[in-house]
Amino acid sequence: MAIADLIDFVRLSDVPTEAIVRHMSDPRMAQHMPLLEGEWDRDRAIAFIATKETCWTRDGLGHWAFLHKGDYVGWGGFQKEGEEWDLGLVLVPEHFGLGPRIVQKALAFARADARIPHATFMLPPSRNNLGALARLGATRVADVIHDGKRFLKFRLNTG
Repeated sequence: MAIADLIDFVRLSDVPTEAIVRHMSDPRMAQHMPLLEGEWDRDRAIAFIATKETCWTRDGLGHWAFLHKGDYVGWGGFQKEGEEWDLGLVLVPEHFGLGPRIVQKALAFARADARIPHATFMLPPSRNNLGALARLGATRVADVIHDGKRFLKFRLNTG
C-alpha cells in the first residue's frame, strides 16, 4: 500500500479540537508562519475551525485536517484568495516528511476539479528551500503583502 493511500483529508471539525490546539501551540510553528501570533487555546481553535468552515459554506471548498493512518498530522488545503485557489499546508513538525505526499494528493484533487485551473502557494520569505515547488513546475509570480506580512507567491497550472 502506498503512503498516499494512508493519508485522508477530513473536515477540521472532524478532529479533536485539542489536537489543533497542541499543533498550533508548538513554538516551532511560528518559525515559518508570520501570521501566527498569540496563544492558542480551545476558544481560539474553535474560532479558527468556524472560520475555515465558513469557507466551505461560501466557496464549496476549504481547508481539511490531514490524517495519516487515522492520526492528525496537520491541516491545509484550498482556500479562495480573490479569484485564485491558494493551497496551504501546515503540518505537525514530526510529520513534515509527509508534505510532498499530501501536496501530491491535494494537487490530484485540484486536477480533477474544474474550479481549480491553477493553484497558488504563498510562502514566507524565511522558506529558503524552494526546490520542491520548482520540481512541481510552480513559478514565482510576485511578492505579496497579506495581512501586513510579505509572502512569496507561486503559481502552478493544474489543468
